[in-house]
Amino acid sequence: MLKSIAAAVTAILLAGASAHATEISGAGATFPAPVYAKWAEAYKRETGVGLNYQAIGSGGGIKQITAKTVDFGASDKPLKPEQLAQIGLIQFPTVIGGVVPVVNLPGVAPGALKLSGDVLARIYLGEIKRWSDPAILALNGGMRLPNLPITVVHRSDGSGTTFVFTSYLTIKNPAWAARVGSNDAVEWPSGQGGKGNDGVSAFVRQTPGSIGYVEYAFAKQNHLTFTQMQAHDGGFVEPVAANFANAASKADWAHTPGGSFYMLILDKPGANSWPITAATFILVYRHQDNPAKGQDVLKFFDWAYKHGDSLAEQLDYIPLPQAVKAAVERKWQEVH
Repeated sequence: MLKSIAAAVTAILLAGASAHATEISGAGATFPAPVYAKWAEAYKRETGVGLNYQAIGSGGGIKQITAKTVDFGASDKPLKPEQLAQIGLIQFPTVIGGVVPVVNLPGVAPGALKLSGDVLARIYLGEIKRWSDPAILALNGGMRLPNLPITVVHRSDGSGTTFVFTSYLTIKNPAWAARVGSNDAVEWPSGQGGKGNDGVSAFVRQTPGSIGYVEYAFAKQNHLTFTQMQAHDGGFVEPVAANFANAASKADWAHTPGGSFYMLILDKPGANSWPITAATFILVYRHQDNPAKGQDVLKFFDWAYKHGDSLAEQLDYIPLPQAVKAAVERKWQEVH
């Protein structure tokens, strides 16, 4: 069945493509930028077709695809079916990863510090102001933490990573839900802003006493001190691929609203489920002004589905299940 679907999709992608692109363009989320760069390098080597991807944040990606200044947009904030219909887009996921809190605390090793969703929200609300606060110490019995003021770092741009992070805080803390809520850009109660995952990474790396949130690949590449988080079931878990996969396994992709692939993978049950797990998404027009270019975009992601899983895993992203890829390939038949 999957082979027949794949064959049908390949035929659709090849049909009518009288001209071959030398480059496709995309813009948006910084969350998947490391894996898109890996895929683009391998794809150009194999096909000669390049990818010009601007990692400007999910908000920028949505704006650029809406304005039709790029061939595809990328966002970690999935659009709801009514938003997709209004603009004329379809969306589909590419990989799954984890948003992780990162800190700069002298003497504290990666994975040593433990936080809960409630305490994390209170830090970002500005209620917990020092690392020696009793609420933090209570989660880290016996650990000696510096009596440093906490410098909160957040995204300054419209960000799907922010949407995922603030959606999680909204679930875990009623005061956050009432005062701030979830969106790709919010009115931050406190802190300093950095542009993109890389901007937040740089700010945290340079600022003792700071805390930020980034996609795990950025924490790993920049050798940042990540924290453990309290899982839905109460224990503490580290941000590793196996725990992202545990959370992702709870996602019910078969029943997303209107077949839109709208999915949040937050605070899922399971002792080893990372609580801030997320998929990242691609946005393309259902009706293309340049159908050949639209098919070139789908060819790239078709290649990534078939050949890009190992590259994604090297960066601790989780590839999509085959059933989800097959559903996406069926959705591509609507693009023309």
